[in-house]
Amino acid sequence: MLARESGLSREEQDAFALESHKRAAAAKAKLAEEICPVFPTLASGKSTKPIVADNGVRESQTMEALAKLRPVFDRHHGTITAGNASQITDGAVALLVMTEERAAALGFTPIGALLGYAYAGCDPTRMGLGPVYAIAKAEEKTGLAVNSADLIEINEAFAAQTLAVLKCCESEQFARKMLGRSSPVGEIRRDRLNVNGGAIALGHPVGATGARLVLASLKELKRQNLKRALVSVCVGGGQGAAIWLEAL
Repeated sequence: MLARESGLSREEQDAFALESHKRAAAAKAKLAEEICPVFPTLASGKSTKPIVADNGVRESQTMEALAKLRPVFDRHHGTITAGNASQITDGAVALLVMTEERAAALGFTPIGALLGYAYAGCDPTRMGLGPVYAIAKAEEKTGLAVNSADLIEINEAFAAQTLAVLKCCESEQFARKMLGRSSPVGEIRRDRLNVNGGAIALGHPVGATGARLVLASLKELKRQNLKRALVSVCVGGGQGAAIWLEAL
């Protein structure tokens, strides 16, 4: 639905997916810093080698290979495929959240601070647009617009969904009709968005993705000596969440 309403072609979606894989492949060493080894045990009880990297990144992915995949929803006219959608994966994330005073008392050095956040509801049939509503609401609460973000992470549930979010953020018509504001949310620059790849390449472990994006953003802010990051996700049932972070 979002692909049709936003006029997104199959080629645009596949190109976005390809870029996700390219960025994730290029960031392999960076991503390794965020991964704790997992030591799986087979049903037979025999141990295997530890898993130390995500196995969804396709370094050799091509537009030609993506073009061969069949649509998964509308099999005759659809544009969404397994290649331009997020991978269903297992994963877990651990974050420590506390006050600055508590961190000092425990001898911890924080890597970032929470500047503000917002949750917003939207039409459940267009739940993929949840980030647009949440980002707009977060701006009202914090005074921070998207151009204040040095880095932006938006979960790639589908290439179509993420691209639709970008279009709606720039749309004056969407801002007036759906957000009740006179100006659009603003342009989300591609060179600041999901710089180390996203869920299309890395996978979308439901329930853990949001925390992973928080960690990934704070790590990348530190690497590049940048200041602020905006993280946003869509939520099943018709919601969006957005959070502003600052490196310390």
